[in-house]
Amino acid sequence: MQRSNAVVVTRFERPSVSGWHATVSASCASLVGIGLARFAYTPILPAIIGAHWFAPSDAAYLGAANLAGYLAGALLGRPLAARLPAPMLLRALMLLATAAFFACAVPVSLQWFFIWRLLSGISGGALMVLAAPIVLPHVSHRRRGVASGTIFAGVGLGIAASGTLVPLLLRQGLTEVWCGLGVLSLFLTLVAWSGWPAEGSALQSAQEHHLERRPAHRLRALYVEYALNAAGLVPHMLFLVDFVARGLGQGLDSGAQYWVLFGLGAVVGPVLSGHLADRTGFGPALRLALLVQSAAVVLPVLGMGTAGLIVSSLVVGAFTPGIVPLVLGRMHELLPHDVVAQQASWSTATTGFALMQATAAYGLTFVFTRTGGDYQLLFILGAGILITALGIDLAVSVFPSRRRAA
Repeated sequence: MQRSNAVVVTRFERPSVSGWHATVSASCASLVGIGLARFAYTPILPAIIGAHWFAPSDAAYLGAANLAGYLAGALLGRPLAARLPAPMLLRALMLLATAAFFACAVPVSLQWFFIWRLLSGISGGALMVLAAPIVLPHVSHRRRGVASGTIFAGVGLGIAASGTLVPLLLRQGLTEVWCGLGVLSLFLTLVAWSGWPAEGSALQSAQEHHLERRPAHRLRALYVEYALNAAGLVPHMLFLVDFVARGLGQGLDSGAQYWVLFGLGAVVGPVLSGHLADRTGFGPALRLALLVQSAAVVLPVLGMGTAGLIVSSLVVGAFTPGIVPLVLGRMHELLPHDVVAQQASWSTATTGFALMQATAAYGLTFVFTRTGGDYQLLFILGAGILITALGIDLAVSVFPSRRRAA
């Protein structure tokens, strides 16, 4: 087994492109596949309802379709990487997300929209599983923390871009919004085109030599915490703009402004969370992140007005991608010096994240519909889910030490 791992590492250390060129490509992939393909739908949602393209409940379920596709993409990413060259696969996934924007420019039917929202989610999920593990081995060890933050900052850049562009493009019409996002996505795909490493992907090499392992209880708990964190983010991801625009009656432009704040938080979140982990360790940083998130998610329903909405948007936005480096770092702490196990565990964690997020999206949409549009209940449920994740982490940290003491 040690010999197999050595083969993997040797293969990583022969980069065909510069590390930063590859990092830019991966950041573009995060921006297109997640920042735009998923999060641009949130500021568009009230306009789709207002233009009578779809009923409110149908429009909300279309948002959840993207999350279901994300789950499928997370599951398909590793098998696809084992069969296709990495550059070809990553380019195809970015082109698929681009095509989905143009396909949604006309409301052909609910089924048409559902299929393309699902496909855009598949693209995002696969890019999330593949892009960073393929690129990071081609970056020097001293710069991998910064590179990781840069890659996932692409999510925040996409959120901020969608919050800025969507209101401007909506002045021309909904069709123009989708086409504008498609043009931007195509441009970013071209920017990333030549930056992907030419060698086989990290996941492909790892899969060839992977031997099945049983994760320790701490690793299993980390999977659960990461999945619950995904569910706790859903109220903001799907309903923040709609809550401000329709729930508070402040209009779409005001709602989009909070979405821009959400995106700005997401841009700096990965870098700040990585810096925090460097100072405190990944375990304590993860616990602090869960606590702060739970407080931020419930802020919109505490009657704190504009100040509460600003803080909530920034903080939840920061941890939407900012939780990723913390979980990756914690995973590496639990599986030191085992590249194959780290990659397999990251795929498992991403799949669990996607599964819980899709489940929570459909579940909270159902709750929203059945309660006649009770936004407050959604944010309370999100905060409760995050508190549960924190409780699991604390329990796993405390109880093993008690058993050893006994």
